[in-house]
Amino acid sequence: MKLLWDSALGLLTVTGGLLGMTLPFGKLGTAAGVPAMVWAFVISFGAGSVLLCALLLGGQRIRLTARKLRYFFVTAAVSYAFPNLLMFSAIPHLGAGYTGIMFTLSPVITLAFSILLGVRSPNLLGVAGIAVGFIGAVMVALTRGEAGQPADYFWVAIGLLIPVSLAAGNIYRTVDWPEGTGPIELAVGSHLAAATLLLAGILALFGWQAFTPLSGVPLVAAGQVASASAMFAFFFRLQSVGGPVYLSQIGYVAAAVGLFAGMIFLREHYQLLTWLGAAIITAGVFITTKAQSQPRARAQTQPA
Repeated sequence: MKLLWDSALGLLTVTGGLLGMTLPFGKLGTAAGVPAMVWAFVISFGAGSVLLCALLLGGQRIRLTARKLRYFFVTAAVSYAFPNLLMFSAIPHLGAGYTGIMFTLSPVITLAFSILLGVRSPNLLGVAGIAVGFIGAVMVALTRGEAGQPADYFWVAIGLLIPVSLAAGNIYRTVDWPEGTGPIELAVGSHLAAATLLLAGILALFGWQAFTPLSGVPLVAAGQVASASAMFAFFFRLQSVGGPVYLSQIGYVAAAVGLFAGMIFLREHYQLLTWLGAAIITAGVFITTKAQSQPRARAQTQPA
């Protein structure tokens, strides 16, 4: 376990695989009539509660400060509540596998934001990776979801907003990481903050009856909470060890898991152009990864 906790590659593989499981779980939940906002709440409240118990049992405490509260709620909105709401709204229209492909754009967009915000200086290889990833994204967008079931471009646009929000969160969590704060504490605070925001939205829009459909899928909900809790235990550790652009590559692993889970267990089918676009996006990811290994003109802020 210690070896995994200190290995960026190991953390990337485990975190991305667990994230990918969110896609088929989410499709099963929303197909049972659970509103997207409620399923997003299940993830944040479940993961936050489980990790809080683990933190307290380990003899640790959360010491709230104004800086931490800001971090918790900004991270909650940008990294969890908003992208999860988009994801679970889009999955019924686009399919779990197709929505998973959107995660692969996160490294490319994260690098683009890093350059635009001055977190790192641009280089030719990084710009090339962004361009290649964009071409792949256009190809995937044109296929509009599962083969024979093209979705409206509105839902494609919703899907494309997922990696944009995730990339913004990747940058924010790194540059504003509270000094001396551990990854589990940040996961707990951010998810409980996300659950608070989502619960307020659910009660305002739907009322308590929105939770009723959960009674029809108790095992799916339990599986979702278990996988999300494990994922976020590793997520913030990967942020600390690998930095924002390396972290964003969990989308590559998640997309692979989502695609194959969708095909094998949910009987989803995709056009050849979708697969070609996904392959081109993957090439863009490898190029942006290579760009990260080149010398930087400006030091990137790293979390404590």
